[in-house]
Amino acid sequence: MNVYPLIKPLLFRFDAEHAHHLALQSLKKSHQLHLLSPLIGSIPSLPTHFCGLELPNPVGLAAGLDKDGKYIDALSALGFGFLELGTVTPLAQPGNPLPRMFRLTDSMGIINRMGFNNDGVDACVARVKASAFYQNGGVIGLNIGKNAITPIENASSDYVTCLQKVYSVASYVTINISSPNTKNLRQLQGGQDLVELLKMVEQTREQLSQQYGKRTPLFLKIAPDLDDDSIEGISEAILEHQMDALIATNTTLSRNGVENEPFKDEAGGLSGLPVKTLSTQTLQKFSHHLNGKIPLIGVGGIMNGDDALQKIHAGAKLVQLYSGLIYQGPQLVKDCIASLKDHL
Repeated sequence: MNVYPLIKPLLFRFDAEHAHHLALQSLKKSHQLHLLSPLIGSIPSLPTHFCGLELPNPVGLAAGLDKDGKYIDALSALGFGFLELGTVTPLAQPGNPLPRMFRLTDSMGIINRMGFNNDGVDACVARVKASAFYQNGGVIGLNIGKNAITPIENASSDYVTCLQKVYSVASYVTINISSPNTKNLRQLQGGQDLVELLKMVEQTREQLSQQYGKRTPLFLKIAPDLDDDSIEGISEAILEHQMDALIATNTTLSRNGVENEPFKDEAGGLSGLPVKTLSTQTLQKFSHHLNGKIPLIGVGGIMNGDDALQKIHAGAKLVQLYSGLIYQGPQLVKDCIASLKDHL
């Protein structure tokens, strides 16, 4: 039973960030009352192997929806094959001033400038350990970033700190250098800045793999706003420094396709349907450059099962959802799995 069309108009009466928290809190309460399973129904099985991880299906939650790991068990009940939490930073931080999230309803888009608001990496790790999903072997990725107060030239130290703290619990770790909402962060996507960062996390991973007796995969998440030279340079760097996968893409600074929306001029990254084409094109270009040497995860503008399939055809092995859940509801997870199962 899909009740989201009945709930959505009520949620959309609230501002976007208030509705976000209200929806997640309601989801958590419904899960605690054992109401989710009857509403969601059975989830199609589509076992997928990815970077040494065994997933029940290739449809995951993108970072940003559950920044602090407060809703792990409720979100896992929606049928995701894996969850990515964060972005977390070494220290807790409030993020950017309110308001900082805006719906572009006619375009099915969202602009956000959250700014890595989170309770800090230690709090998130504690919540992961306490979750039933983690204790039962669920696949959880931790997305890590730098604090706003950390100068960009010292960013590597924040990533190293986070990697050290999440390593023992994370199924994989995503290096987020593509958010447009932390000053100068996207500078890390190119040139010597990228090389130095990847070198540092690669060396730290080698030390931690010996300490913990396991090699946790490292993923890199990139922006869709990259020219061809940048895509080529990033591809070479991630191969040289042994990244295990690439996530394409984060939000865009472009406003193409939303010119008539009332919130189009708000600062921040644009996600949802308006980023789908650009994100998929970026995914295709990385797929061409990497030529199967490392796997890709497609995210950006997935609103139905056909969109998920399009990402797979563009070169992705897994997909992730976020903004589509806001507009389509939890049924989107099941729809995407079913579509991939039918066509793959």
